[in-house]
Amino acid sequence: MSGARGFSRAIGVAVTFAAVPILIAGQAPPLLTSANVARVDAVFAKYNAATPGCAVGVAEHGAPTLTKGYGSADLEHDVRITPDTIFEAGSVSKQFTAASILLLARDGKLSIDEPARKYIRELPDYGKLLTIRHMLNHTSGLRDWGSVAAIGGWPRGTRVHTHANVLEIVSRQESLNFPPGSRWSYTNTGFNLAAIIVERVSGKSFQDFTRERIFTPLGMAHTSWRDDYTRVVKGRAIAYDQKGNEFRTDMPFENVYGNGGLLTTVGDLLKWNENFSKPSVGDGAFVQLQQQPGKFNDGRPHGYAFGLMLEKHNGNREVAHSGSTGGYSAFLTRFPDRQLSIAVLCNVAMNATRLAHDVADVYLPAPPAAAKPAYTASLDERRAVAGVYRRLDVGNVWNFSLGNGPGLQLENSPDLMPVSARTYADGGNRFVFDGSGKLTVTDEYGTVDRFERVVAVNPTAAALRAYAGTYASHDADVEMTAKAEGDKLVLWRRPNTSLPLTPLYADAFRAPGLGTVIFRRDAGGAVVEFSVVQDRVWNMPFHRIVPASSSQRE
Repeated sequence: MSGARGFSRAIGVAVTFAAVPILIAGQAPPLLTSANVARVDAVFAKYNAATPGCAVGVAEHGAPTLTKGYGSADLEHDVRITPDTIFEAGSVSKQFTAASILLLARDGKLSIDEPARKYIRELPDYGKLLTIRHMLNHTSGLRDWGSVAAIGGWPRGTRVHTHANVLEIVSRQESLNFPPGSRWSYTNTGFNLAAIIVERVSGKSFQDFTRERIFTPLGMAHTSWRDDYTRVVKGRAIAYDQKGNEFRTDMPFENVYGNGGLLTTVGDLLKWNENFSKPSVGDGAFVQLQQQPGKFNDGRPHGYAFGLMLEKHNGNREVAHSGSTGGYSAFLTRFPDRQLSIAVLCNVAMNATRLAHDVADVYLPAPPAAAKPAYTASLDERRAVAGVYRRLDVGNVWNFSLGNGPGLQLENSPDLMPVSARTYADGGNRFVFDGSGKLTVTDEYGTVDRFERVVAVNPTAAALRAYAGTYASHDADVEMTAKAEGDKLVLWRRPNTSLPLTPLYADAFRAPGLGTVIFRRDAGGAVVEFSVVQDRVWNMPFHRIVPASSSQRE
């Protein structure tokens, strides 16, 4: 039976209902009903012919049962999104890079437990074993190259970065965020290096290798890589960002891939997901390995496999990954115990993860009722522990506020719920306040971070002048000049960027777009350097090279 195709100009929807598969004995029937289709439509109801939008694909028991498009793929030319529209999938791409490495390992061409420097000689020797496995599990300690480029004044999207740029940035890094295997920190760098390893070991371009070994065998005819951003890609959606009431194009103009850069459709992604249930690329051992959770050096598992996140949604086991780049947003998920796959690809900055989960909730059993708080914290108890806390090993701060609910709010996250007067929880994470300004945070995998409460400061103009000077970073290949301008401290960076610093605690400031800036002093109390701390760059030093008297702005 052929699929039916419908089209509604009023709401800007293109739709394909795939043929319902013939059921085998013991197999549950597909959940595609007109009521469910209406509920999926409601998830994407805000997208129409005048807006960008999304494509969604749903597969049940190994066969697509619903693929639809909502909104416009190209606002300038009035092209609608269809199930065959090509989007960029952001970090959803990482699982394909990891699979390529695992295929080479299966071929006996490399081992994932070999030192990465065996294949990437540009990597500095940090005196610690940094393996390919570490890179694919995000436990390498490698700084994210895009974050380093942004610190240097060239955020992604402001110049055409290439893998040559990635290697050059990597070669300059004098330290890691942490010893490999000891912590977890998301970094694109490992996956760019993995794509380079695939090319160096296979002798083929990454495009050719993945096409021959993955895309063609699985019938992913619409999938390729954005390895040349100038290449014309038929059927590709333009990416947008919303500025007020207007949409502006927001395309990823760069030639890096492996970390992202996958050009694909929802239908092709569903074919890839099915390979985990019935592998034709690789075998059972291959797909099992790719879904194996990584481990820290001490044997503790964490929730990241090889380009895949192992999580739960409303009590259902989930294997998934999100992605975003430029204005594109993506999420690909599987619920293996329910034989359900969902792909969502969008061409405007939005939460594709939430949209995909909203679609999943159409098909999955209703979640259990939310548990009542284990403890009711009084307002005085919450006030006693709320405040700003500094992480001892890195120096960045977490701000715990009262929020509007019964618990504490950490930045913009959901409320942390009280377990006792001084203990709060968020999923598997526990926050224990000792009552004297100390905080211990233990995540669901047993990693422990320690914090201390800090007192807000308001430096005088004279105190700010002590920080003035020019500072240089070899790692970021940039100089910055700190200038005391009245009662404010400002960092100036090429070509003419000013970053006003907001005090956090003694010698520490927050800089917009840069992160936490912590000034360091010598034994005599003189400021000699500062460090930049971000989520993906934990401590990048800038050494003072010009004294204050020479650097103050006229």
